[in-house]
This record gives sequence, C-alpha cells and structure tokens, in this order.
Amino acid sequence: MALGTNSFQLLSNIATNDKHGENSPYFDGWKAYESNPFHPTKNPQGVIQMGLAENQLCFDLIEEWIINNPKASICTPEGVKWFKYIANFQDYHGLPEFRNAVANFMSKVRGGRVRFDPDRILMGGGATGANELIMFCLADPGDAFLVPSPYYPAFVRDLCWRTKARLIPVECHSSNNFNITREALEEAYSKAKDGNINVKGLIITNPSNPLGTTMDRETLKSIVGFINEKNIHLVCDEIYAATVFRAPCFVSVSEVMQDVEHCNKDLIHIVYSLSKDLGIPGFRVGIVYSYNDKVVNNGRKMSSFGLVSSQTQYLLAALLSDDEFVERFLAESARRLAARHNHFTKGLEKVNITCLPSNAGLFVWMNLRGLLKEKTFEGEMMLWRVIINEVKLNVSPGSAFNCSEPGWYRVCFDNMDDETVDVAVKRIRAFVGKETGKPVELKRWKSNLRLSFSSRRFDENVMSPHMMSPHSPMPHSPLVRAT
Repeated sequence: MALGTNSFQLLSNIATNDKHGENSPYFDGWKAYESNPFHPTKNPQGVIQMGLAENQLCFDLIEEWIINNPKASICTPEGVKWFKYIANFQDYHGLPEFRNAVANFMSKVRGGRVRFDPDRILMGGGATGANELIMFCLADPGDAFLVPSPYYPAFVRDLCWRTKARLIPVECHSSNNFNITREALEEAYSKAKDGNINVKGLIITNPSNPLGTTMDRETLKSIVGFINEKNIHLVCDEIYAATVFRAPCFVSVSEVMQDVEHCNKDLIHIVYSLSKDLGIPGFRVGIVYSYNDKVVNNGRKMSSFGLVSSQTQYLLAALLSDDEFVERFLAESARRLAARHNHFTKGLEKVNITCLPSNAGLFVWMNLRGLLKEKTFEGEMMLWRVIINEVKLNVSPGSAFNCSEPGWYRVCFDNMDDETVDVAVKRIRAFVGKETGKPVELKRWKSNLRLSFSSRRFDENVMSPHMMSPHSPMPHSPLVRAT
C-alpha cells in the first residue's frame, strides 16, 4: 500500500527530503531516455542515451583476460579452492593483494612518476561512496567546500545529501576555457567568509567532468598553494585519470604537491575509482587515498558501510597485477578513446558545431550558444527540451552542471557502439539543417514525455515496472547510475 501524506511523518527527514539532487534537468533527461530508449531495430526512433559517462569501448579486452585467467574467479572449477577464504574475509583494510594492485595501478596510470602506499587506501562503494566517506571525515553539517564550475551534478548527492555539507561554486568562464584561476578561488572564498560560512576545503575534478580537460602543473601548484595558505582541505577527484587520450598528459596532485614548498600533506586527499578507467562501474570500486593519518584511521572505520566485496577484490587483484595486460589495456583504451572522440567531434564540425578542446574523459562540452533563441538559461532549457523531444538525444544542459554561461551541453560518446554514434550524429545534422542545406521543420514542443520541469517530481510513468534495470530488483532511479 502506498504511503499517504501523513505517513511521511513516520520516515526520517534525510530519507524524504529533496536534497539528493534529483531535482535537476540532468536527471529529467535520464527519465526521458528510460521511458523511450533507443534500439536500432526494436525502437529506432527512441531517445539515444548521451547523458551517461560509461566507458564501453574495451569490454572485449577484459572479457578475454577473464576467459584466459579462470583461476582469478572463485566461481570457476580452477579457482573454487579459494572460495571459503574469500567468502569469509571481512578485514576493513581489504585484501592485501587488492590494495597492492590498486596502488600499483594508480602509479601506472600516472606514468610511474609517483608511488602510492597500499596502507593509505580506503574503500568505498564506487566513487559515490568514496566521495561521501571523505566528506564524513572532513566536514560537519553546514561546513562548505568550494568547487569550480561547471561540475558534476551528482556532487550534490555524493557530497552533501547525507553529510549536510555545502557546495560553493567557484565561477569559471569560457574566455579562458574554464580554467581555474587564483582570483576566482579568492573571490569565492572571501564571499563565503563574509557570509559567515565555514569553508573546510576545495574540491577539484581532474580530468574534468564535464569539460574533458586536464589541469596543467602550474594550475595545480597554484591550487595546492591556495589551500595551504587558507589551511583548508583539497579533495582531488581523479576518477578519469586513465581516460586521457592525447597530450598534454595527466598530472596528478600527488606529483605537484612534492614541488610546493612547505606543503601540508595532511590537507590533501584523492578520490579514485575503477568505474571509468576500466569501465566497470557495476563492480562499485571506489577509493580514497589520503596523506592524512587521522583520515586514514577514521576513514577505515567508516568504510565498513561501503566495502568492496572480497570476491570483487580477489578478481581485480589478479587482473591489475598482470602488468602486461594493464599496459596493453591502457594503451588500447587511449587509442580507442581518441578514435571515438575524433570521429564524433569531426561529425559535429561538419555542421559547424564546436566543442571545448579536450584531451580526456568520455564526453565533450558542446557549444550550442549559436542555436539559442534567447541567450539565457531559459533559452538553454528551451533548446534542450527540443533536443530531448524532437532530436531524441539525451544530452545534459550546462545549467545542470552549474555552468555560469548558457548554451553549453555535455554529450557522452563512449557508452554506445559505432552505429549508434553515427545515428546520433545524423540526427544532429538533420536538426541543424546542414545535411540537406535547409532548416529542418521542428514540431512544436509538447510535454508528451511528461517531464516535470517545474515541480521536478517523479512521474508515475517514469518509475513504472517496464523501466526496471535488468540488473536491479526494484524500479530503476537515474540517480543510482548517475555519472
């Protein structure tokens, strides 16, 4: 029986409030896709999912390795002798071989220029769990973290929903390709202090989601200098570290902190995951690597709420310890990412659509400012509704990423096969009107998708049983898979 209005008094505020971040067009686009998903033969007119940052280009390499290494699984005749040990393992530190393998993999991804201590690795349920873990360690309710915009929409959920921390945007602009400046950091920090807000730290994403860019060494040194001067924490989300597919190479904060004089390492923490770099988000492997002993000790206690299963640890320890496989995988992944990025952006260029120059990630930051009828965020939303409803592409509007300028959209290109990418590009060409040399007549937008843009409430159709994930026993919320 459904809960009545009065019944909500029986539930907690944290369970029923709207602070989880799902009141965003970012998630409305997911609902539109899941109510009408594209299929090349069964539903060729459906919505193509371009709002999901999943790396699906190298599954074949991992599948091949699994077939060739049956002992890595306790669910095979070759590996079952380890079943009892793995099934009973409960150490919050994690399997030693798993932590060693992850530490070595993190070093390889960073070109071997820095080493990581396995004893500083904490586990979380994916990057979502890792982000929340570090927030619980660093922030009290009401404390704030600066975060350069545009930034990942689900940070609101990951960092703030249950911790009750706050995010304060640091405005970045297209005039310098959205690079973070010391002036912008100082301005955001001063405004927060003037408002009597306790700033506990700064959060950066490198490589950037949604920009697909990497920070240069000087910018990172400036950021490390800033947090040291203010004596606030720096949380570096580096979950896209191995998705860099062209120069400049990825530079980790773990490298530059060694170059900053009198750097307080206790203030620096890295969030990592295997969801993007290996393309295995379903394994829920999130990592916090902290240089602060107290964070490590207390975070390990908190990690009991989001441990990675020992079966998963066991398999990945073997895979990541295979140096030959890791080197081949990283090289081939970069090659395929570069090819897909080039194919997609060249397709957009043919209809005069440009993207922010990028060298990493699973998406592009697409510039549609020239198509806005109104140079406002409402104009951005009007165009987005047409793209969702008429062009049938789920792209994400920049306002959902707290972008300070209307007209930018994040478009994911790695969660589909080549044929679907081509369909998406053709739809964009037809929309812009370049393929035929004349504008395409668009129908007047109607809310037949039943997206609740004003109230942002869940639609009963959106959560109906036919939309359940094949991997989930309950109706699938887009917030669960948000990335």
